[in-house]
Amino acid sequence: MPVLLRVQDLNVSYREAGSSQHHAVENVSFEIAKAEVAGLMGESGCGKTSIALALLGLLSEEQAHVSGSIQFRGEELLSKDRGSLRALRGAGISLVFQEPELALSPVMKVRDQVAEVIHAHNDWNWRRCRAEAEVALARVGLADSPRIFSAYPHQLSGGQRQRVVLAQALACNPALLIADEPAASLDARSQSEILALLRELQREMRIAILLISHAPEVQASLADRLMVMAHGRIVEQGSFAQLYRKPSHPCTRAMLRTATPASIAANVEFEMVT
Repeated sequence: MPVLLRVQDLNVSYREAGSSQHHAVENVSFEIAKAEVAGLMGESGCGKTSIALALLGLLSEEQAHVSGSIQFRGEELLSKDRGSLRALRGAGISLVFQEPELALSPVMKVRDQVAEVIHAHNDWNWRRCRAEAEVALARVGLADSPRIFSAYPHQLSGGQRQRVVLAQALACNPALLIADEPAASLDARSQSEILALLRELQREMRIAILLISHAPEVQASLADRLMVMAHGRIVEQGSFAQLYRKPSHPCTRAMLRTATPASIAANVEFEMVT
């Protein structure tokens, strides 16, 4: 498949007190093809979220120094101005965080919050944007119900709120979805439902996903290819089956040990080796 995103020698350094810097990401390179699900797995603090923020241009010059190359559809993102990056977010690349409470306004009805995203990228009146928002909400499994459409976030369950955030992210049909721990804040049942929904939508929409998660079970359920991060670097990559059978890096072995064979077998089809 053609390359959709190409990252080369990406470095992210956060400015700290005085003249010191914290190097969160060092010389990271990878590619994501169209309609591919690429998993990025690593312990907390290894630089996964910093990569996501850098891809979307959400790190200001005052906050961090970003260098290297990020090409999306052949265009260099690090040289784009803020206006161009704002136009890209939601329409070309979208982001789903693990905490929907941080992404949703507590004082707006959920239909209007999805409609606002659509309105930002289309020259449509609000009536049409609200109608399209209802379509987007229905696509993520929130039934055609005035109660859901007119609800405020606090009136919905955690799983429903995450579906609203997913509807926002997919409303403008982006080519790449960055899902940063998309099910980590949910209970086991809601987590399973969200992951199944992501699988279904990815196949239906032919969208590429960068799946960021420290959980092997989550990666096994979705990722076509897995990249493992440690201390700001990608230390190894391959299919989940390959890395599960024969991990070469100590961090990979440590993370995969947390998953039971039964939980992995429930999510990925390959012969288990004991």
